Amino acid sequence: MSPSTVVAAVDGSAESQAAARWAAREALLRGLPLHVVHVREEWTTGFAHAPFTGADTALGDAAATRHGAERVPRDAADRLREDHPGLRVGVEQVSGRPVEVLLAAAKKAEVLVLGSRGLGAVGGFLAGSVSMPVVAHAERPVVVVRAGERGEDGKRRAGGPTGPAPHLDVVLGLDLAGPCDELIEYAFSAAAARGAALRVVHGWDAPVVSGYDPEAGDPGHAVAWGLREAGALGDALRPWRGRFPDVGVKEQCVVGRAADHLVDASKDASLMVLGRRVRRAAIGTHIGPVTHAVLHRAAAPVAVVPHP
Repeated sequence: MSPSTVVAAVDGSAESQAAARWAAREALLRGLPLHVVHVREEWTTGFAHAPFTGADTALGDAAATRHGAERVPRDAADRLREDHPGLRVGVEQVSGRPVEVLLAAAKKAEVLVLGSRGLGAVGGFLAGSVSMPVVAHAERPVVVVRAGERGEDGKRRAGGPTGPAPHLDVVLGLDLAGPCDELIEYAFSAAAARGAALRVVHGWDAPVVSGYDPEAGDPGHAVAWGLREAGALGDALRPWRGRFPDVGVKEQCVVGRAADHLVDASKDASLMVLGRRVRRAAIGTHIGPVTHAVLHRAAAPVAVVPHP
């Protein structure tokens, strides 16, 4: 694998199949090869009864289970080649711990694509024990895709024979307290690859006033703060508009919980792009509260881009 590769992790689940389909389309959009990776954990009694697609787990036979597991990436790759004849698809099966293997794969990829069930039975955690640790520690962008998401292909539904349906907007959640080049560049590049507009959502809170402040009740005071935030957003995006002149940009400053506004924006988006500050702690899921919330609730695939 080279950094110019889209990597899709598959395990036979509906979620990973949706992720692989999304990854195939992304690879075609960017003119890159697709690499399908399946992680095979060491066999245990519990593993023999795992719901791998194609495995006769009712027999509890280790050889049958391994055989079924080996078919997972091959079958996924065959379906993708059939659906996209021009796509270059490589296949790899690796034994080991899924999080460790996928983090290693992410280092060599342009983007790593994972499936997720979304919000699990225990509030606050993505169902499954792989997605969140990989998102939290990957050194390259990770896209999380759920099965059954609306508009999985990210396109508007055309009403007639007017040519290919255009892509929905790419939405970027941007915190002006520390805008970063890696995050903004990824969002602009994603929009350019799709021929889509980029909608940039910046959430801000009015300053808390302690004690008596005659300006606090003045509506003009809030307007001035809003104009200040809008100006800062325009300044942050101006260099990138010059680098990507063909990308239409929609700037949106919103007051209140940024996560709520982003989740709402995801209902009409082909891709949601969020940042994650790199932290060197070996444990914990350090992705930030906004990204954490949007990952659970977004209606569109979510790209999480690490940055300093």
